[in-house]
Amino acid sequence: MKSERMKIKILLLLCMAVWLLSACGTTRRQMRGQLPVTVPSASLTPEQQRKYDYFYLEAVRLKVQKDYDAAFNMLQHCLSIHPNASSALYEMAQYYMFLKKIPQGQAALEKAVENDPDNFWYSQGLANLYMQQNEKEKATALLEGMVTRFSSKLDPLYNLLEIYNRQEAYDKVIGILNKLEERMGKSEQLSMEKFRIYLQKKDDKSAFREIESLVAEYPMDTRYQIVLGDVYMQNGKKEEAYRLYQKVLKEEPENALAMYSMASYYEATGQKELYERQLDTLLLNKKVAPDTKLNVMRQFIVQNEQDGKDSTRVITLFNRIMEQDPDDAQLPMLYAQYLLSKGMNKESLPVLRQVLNIDPTNTAARMMLLGEAVRKEDYEDIIRLCEAGVEANPEMLEFYFYLAIAYNQAERTDDALAVCQKALEHVNGDSKKEVVSDFYAIIGDAYHTKRMNKEAYAAYDSALVYNPSNIGALNNYAYYLSVERRDLDKAEEMSYKTVKAEPNNSTYLDTYAWILFEKGNYAEARLYIDDAMKSEEGAKSDVVVEHCGDIYYMTGDVDGALKYWKQALEMGSKSKTLKQKIAKKKYIADETETTEK
Repeated sequence: MKSERMKIKILLLLCMAVWLLSACGTTRRQMRGQLPVTVPSASLTPEQQRKYDYFYLEAVRLKVQKDYDAAFNMLQHCLSIHPNASSALYEMAQYYMFLKKIPQGQAALEKAVENDPDNFWYSQGLANLYMQQNEKEKATALLEGMVTRFSSKLDPLYNLLEIYNRQEAYDKVIGILNKLEERMGKSEQLSMEKFRIYLQKKDDKSAFREIESLVAEYPMDTRYQIVLGDVYMQNGKKEEAYRLYQKVLKEEPENALAMYSMASYYEATGQKELYERQLDTLLLNKKVAPDTKLNVMRQFIVQNEQDGKDSTRVITLFNRIMEQDPDDAQLPMLYAQYLLSKGMNKESLPVLRQVLNIDPTNTAARMMLLGEAVRKEDYEDIIRLCEAGVEANPEMLEFYFYLAIAYNQAERTDDALAVCQKALEHVNGDSKKEVVSDFYAIIGDAYHTKRMNKEAYAAYDSALVYNPSNIGALNNYAYYLSVERRDLDKAEEMSYKTVKAEPNNSTYLDTYAWILFEKGNYAEARLYIDDAMKSEEGAKSDVVVEHCGDIYYMTGDVDGALKYWKQALEMGSKSKTLKQKIAKKKYIADETETTEK
């Protein structure tokens, strides 16, 4: 029995240790379980230690349950037992920071570090706070001590590097970089940073020696030799750069980076013919990877812009590349984007089509071409692009949408209906409700064209479920109901929403006026039809003009009615009763009216 109790006691102690490991702090590294735990024990009796441990673990439990007020109170009780407990002080500091009580938080964190200077995360947290508060002297003193106490940690070195750089304390920056190099080994990043700092100090000799030492450290890595050559070029040492580039190319004749650097050398020394030949060797070489060519062309474009040169040289080079019939779409796509950036939209179109020939799934190229086709209202091209787009990218609802519109314009009603129904098969939780609503609205229009009014109204209802503010669906739904002279109150309510949303749209104004006409509100209908006739928004069709005549007649203005009826006839109206109205000089209702607006 005694041994069982001992086992239970050991288990409880282990559990407490685990809780303490998970509780000390809230930084990213602490979440990984890297934070050492400080259990306050000095100057506590065993009974006080037991109480502290209990209440501290309870505070952690409450924090996990997000009962922060109770956890805060529990931590205060912990500090009443042991005022110098670093673990409780650190936790209290987190709460103060959250409450934006920075002075209290800083005081708690400073006390935690004072009582447990060997806890890295307490010190690092305080250093970060000092830096955030721009207390550079305190941050520097703390970090310099941490570099010694925590010799295996890199964070204090990086923090000091940031501070010394801001202070332009270049000798100290070099010292920190040397320490980093001792711990991490020599690297291009560190050497280039040291090179930069030496140049800031006007110590050119040390700057070049630094890059040269990088090359000496990695003699088999030609990339560093090219870096050194580029550094020589940037600083006027052209002959030294030339010798390095030639050395690399002798060892690796197809080294793309060396070829590009060699081209830059030829350009900088005014050797235009050799420069162009070198670029051709690089960019027209089938053995050079497409990604490398892409990076070279990007650098070339950037350099051209920085030098203030015109786009001719870039376009000429791109054209020579395109003559090689590239089998990778990246370079043609970059060319098209460059042309578009220069406002050369027309010139970009054949390049974009070449992109699609290489890669039919290139959505960006297809969308650019589609945008141009929509702008030109070239419905045949829209159909070609979108039919292929649906095949290549069946999840892209935009292609279905524009394809359905183009089919409608081409009076391919069945095709428009089919493509919308196919699009709805690809709708998911991430699809925009407005887009789904538009598909149902197009379906409604298609069904109405096929005189399937019941199905059309069901589709419009679905459109308005997804987007109650779908203006097009509201207008067409309301108008078709008014033509059938049914549900006129519902039609009026829907149509009024469109007029309110776009009060100057002649089509919407006409629909609302016609619904009022069908309800017998002729005087009010005339107000809205007059607005429709005056509006410059929306084309005034022969239907709108004929409606104007009908409304004028019902308000007693026969001359005005005849004027608009004749105007509608001249516009090519196919109304079955229009000629009778003119001949008899009276309104005649069309009982079979199904005119499309």
